[in-house]
Amino acid sequence: MRERKLHTVCEEARCPNIGECWNHKTATFLILGDTCTRGCRFCAISKGKPNALDPAEPLQVAQTVKELGLSHIVVTSVDRDDLPDGGSQHFARTVAWLKTLNPGIRVEVLIPDFRGDHTALETVVGSGIDILNHNIETVPRLYRKVRPGALYRRSLELLRDAKGMRREILTKSGLMLGVGESLEEVMATLRDLRDVGCDIVTLGQYLQPSTRQLAVSRYVTPAEFDKLGRDARELGFRHVEAGPLVRSSYHAWSHVH
Repeated sequence: MRERKLHTVCEEARCPNIGECWNHKTATFLILGDTCTRGCRFCAISKGKPNALDPAEPLQVAQTVKELGLSHIVVTSVDRDDLPDGGSQHFARTVAWLKTLNPGIRVEVLIPDFRGDHTALETVVGSGIDILNHNIETVPRLYRKVRPGALYRRSLELLRDAKGMRREILTKSGLMLGVGESLEEVMATLRDLRDVGCDIVTLGQYLQPSTRQLAVSRYVTPAEFDKLGRDARELGFRHVEAGPLVRSSYHAWSHVH
């Protein structure tokens, strides 16, 4: 990855589970550069004006995955609102190279909302992915505080529309807890996710990456996570990960079994 100047969200977002996932031959690659055009207040990824796309990046990701012998790959990106298609074609090219060089690999994408662009979503859904992930992140009341530039209803519609485009595709989303939400609001959001056909959900504790990001409102107890996990399963999710250190790609390799 260093030789090819590639990025992983495992490192850029300072994930606490990097060792466990990498030991399971799973990694989350960050494409479209390492600078985001949005200003989500929980995220440690650099924000500002991104560099031009690297046309060699899709092939380089696929070659690196082959050399590392990875069996489940997650591809995510920064938001690229500066691009007409939000980077969707770059996602599709990356998936195409991954499937070409690594037959049998499972590809999960964690995508931005593409500002509601239906064509951009179709491009990614039709690229041969196995799982489409788009994180709802928090409850609707806190969107302006936590995710300025994003819309709760738009994120739900993206997950609904993806399922409508390919019924067999697995859809996935995640919430981070501890930014000011109530448990009742979390359950209402989980019900909204099930209503749009979301199959997999992750629930984890928000941890402040640095003093520049949003402060933690409270630490959710392990017992509360256990109960939320049970309640989410009762709602009908195919797979649920709930715990303090859970992140959107945590145990990703197990979500398709």
